[in-house]
Amino acid sequence: MSLQERLARINNVNNHQVDTKPDIETGMNKLKQKLHLQLIEELGPDLEKHQKNPELLASKVKEKLQELIDAESTPLSQADKKDIIDDVTDNVLGYGPIERFLNDPEITEVMVNNAEDIYIERFGKIYPTDARFLNEAHLRRVIDKIVGQVGRRIDESAPMVDARLPDGSRVNAVVHPLALDGPILTIRKFARDPYMAEDLIEFGTMTSKIAQFLAACVKGRLNIIVSGGTGT
Repeated sequence: MSLQERLARINNVNNHQVDTKPDIETGMNKLKQKLHLQLIEELGPDLEKHQKNPELLASKVKEKLQELIDAESTPLSQADKKDIIDDVTDNVLGYGPIERFLNDPEITEVMVNNAEDIYIERFGKIYPTDARFLNEAHLRRVIDKIVGQVGRRIDESAPMVDARLPDGSRVNAVVHPLALDGPILTIRKFARDPYMAEDLIEFGTMTSKIAQFLAACVKGRLNIIVSGGTGT
């Protein structure tokens, strides 16, 4: 066999390996969707009944998921099972693939450009992620869930909404017809331990004199205009 033929064979093997990865990911996503629907069907009433007890609800969801996974004929590693349980639990109880970013205190913003393009801001820098929604409908369900929690709605007649998460984080969502490449979602998180005036002085963000001046303005009930970029 010539060198050229051997190189061609290696390229064919490599191409075959690359081509199978999307198939594996697609199969895993289909399995997650299937388990998600089965979970909703079997735990439907309990999901509503235990909403006020998140810990009990999470326990029931994970227990039922484990039963459903054990009944599957598809061979799964322990890592696969954990990934499925975490993802489906986040989809049912939380905000899907962005749930882990919302729980990360180092991340200050989550930007979803479409179902497959999710970015985060960490320490003032923006990074792409490997997180994905299952499809556009999945992203839309998460947006509807966020908006519905504050008594708002988003549809073609009102395609852009500003809302808040329970922790106070700011949310902006845009859907069709304003969003041309799928729904868009941006979440600006607030620090769990907010900065005080002393912290800003220590950081060099402002001087003690400015802090005293602002405090006097607040006590005097004066109007204050704050301008500049959100992250500055």
